[in-house]
Amino acid sequence: MQPSRDIKGLIDIMAALRAPETGCPWHVVQTFETIKPYTIEEAYEVADAIERGDRDDLCEELGDLLLQVVFHARMAEEEGAFSFGDVVEAVTRKMIRRHPHVFARSDADTPETVKAQWSVIKEEEKRERRERRAHRGLPVDGEAGFLGPVQRSFPALVEALKLQERAARVGFDWSEPEPILDKIDEEVAELRAALREGDRSRVADELGDLIFALVNIGRHTGTDPEMALRGTNTKFRRRFGHIETELARNGETLEAATLDRMEELWQAAKAIERQLA
Repeated sequence: MQPSRDIKGLIDIMAALRAPETGCPWHVVQTFETIKPYTIEEAYEVADAIERGDRDDLCEELGDLLLQVVFHARMAEEEGAFSFGDVVEAVTRKMIRRHPHVFARSDADTPETVKAQWSVIKEEEKRERRERRAHRGLPVDGEAGFLGPVQRSFPALVEALKLQERAARVGFDWSEPEPILDKIDEEVAELRAALREGDRSRVADELGDLIFALVNIGRHTGTDPEMALRGTNTKFRRRFGHIETELARNGETLEAATLDRMEELWQAAKAIERQLA
């Protein structure tokens, strides 16, 4: 079997890997649940390649993510549920339906009207999906209530952001960022109190409240909290790397270095960044 630019080649490779008698022992025993973490991981690796501006890596990571789609579709096909072709047909149908201003007749001609139109169509699709689930005897309680459509399976930061965005649609929202800062101060005070009490359960509760408020200030300032945190993570890696490099250059080790010494090098890294900014 040779590499191919045709998606059929990838589908055939996955079918061969999953063949019970002649396939790969690892691939054969995988399930939707065991593959799920890899699917999430590959999506994050795509995001990482984009943030680093590495187009070669992006090409490779997109391929890895596509492989996950093919993998899930193959397992579903083996169950008789759906195939990769059904996945493609479903998404093309959805995109055509959600863009009547491109593929049909529509008065939506600005980003604002397109977004409003998109929301209406998505609500129609969700209603139809609930009806299909009910018809098949599947539970629909997960989408009950106004906040129901926000998936619990999202990463916590993303779920918090989407919950806030949805609640804001009906006016349950701060009018401006300043009161949110007051709320953050309030949550910090409550976290301090919980720490003094030594109640780990309450600490976790108050920490969650604080993070939720921080997500809210990000939303009000147009800052994606997930991307903001990833940026901070990158900055932490860079500065800690400077500490490690400088220690090694001076014949020192991380294990032997004092906190004061590492803090000195951390501040030096910050100073270098300010000079380069």
